Amino acid sequence: MNGRIAPGDRPALHADDHGLIVGDGVFETLLIVNRLGAAGRTAFAIQRHLRRLRFSAGVLEFEVPYSDSELRAAIDMCIEAAPHAGLVRITVTSGVGPLASARGTGKPSAIVMAGGTPPAHQPGTAVATVAFPRNERAAMAGVKTTSYAENVLALRHARARGATEAIFADTQGRVSEGTGSNIFWSDGERLHTPPLDTGCLAGVTRELLLERLDIRESYLPVERLHEVREAFLASTTRSVQSIGMIDDVKLAVVDGPHTIAASDTIARLVDTNIDP
Repeated sequence: MNGRIAPGDRPALHADDHGLIVGDGVFETLLIVNRLGAAGRTAFAIQRHLRRLRFSAGVLEFEVPYSDSELRAAIDMCIEAAPHAGLVRITVTSGVGPLASARGTGKPSAIVMAGGTPPAHQPGTAVATVAFPRNERAAMAGVKTTSYAENVLALRHARARGATEAIFADTQGRVSEGTGSNIFWSDGERLHTPPLDTGCLAGVTRELLLERLDIRESYLPVERLHEVREAFLASTTRSVQSIGMIDDVKLAVVDGPHTIAASDTIARLVDTNIDP
C-alpha cells in the first residue's frame, strides 16, 4: 500500500478514498506463474498490464504514482509474502477526496495485492446475453475502472439463467464483450472478435491472440450470436474457455480447432515467454 507492505487483515485504505467513495480508480489483475529458467514465481505479461493501467489512469486524468520498476518490485514483494497466491491485483485510485464527485488535491493511492487462486473455468460453458447495452460512446468505454457495478449486475442476471458469463451488445446491437472477458467466434473458417469501437476492453489475452493467430475484428448482431459455429471466451484469469451454449442454444462445435489453437497459443507463451 503506497510503497509499504501491510498485513491483509489490517486497514490500509482511507475510508474517504475516492476509489471507494465514487469508484474513481483503475485496476489490473495478473496471473502468477513460475519464473522461467529460475526459482520463484512472477506475474505473466507484466509490461502489457502496466501499459494498460497507465492508459486507463490517463483516461481518468490522474497519474499512476509509481514507476514501472517500482510496481514490478511491489509485485515481487507481494508474491514473496503470499507464497500460495495465484493472482496479483494492482489498484490505483485518485486518492483521498470529498464525499462527492469532485476530487481532492492529494496524491493518488496505489495498492498491490497477491492472493486467491484463478477461478475454475470449466470448458463448454454457457453464456447469456443481457438486455442492457455496453455504451461504446461512454467516457469509460474500454477502460478498466473500479466502477464495475454494471458488470456485477449483468453477471448476476446471467447466473440466474444458468450461465457463467454475461455478454453485452453495444448500443447499436453489436456483440461487444463479457463482464470480465473478450469473446471470439468462428464462422467455420476463421476466428472473429468484436472491434474495440464496440466498447469492449482491449484485453491482454485478446491482444496476444490477435498478434499470433488469423483473427478478424468483425461486427456481429447480437441476435445472430447463437448462430456461430464455435466460440470461446478469453481473459487473464481464464486463459481460453470454450463456450458450449449461448442463450440456451447449443453450439455445433465445442472445444473445436480454433479454440484449441487459441488455448495452445497462450499455454506456449506462459511456458516460453513470461513477459511477451
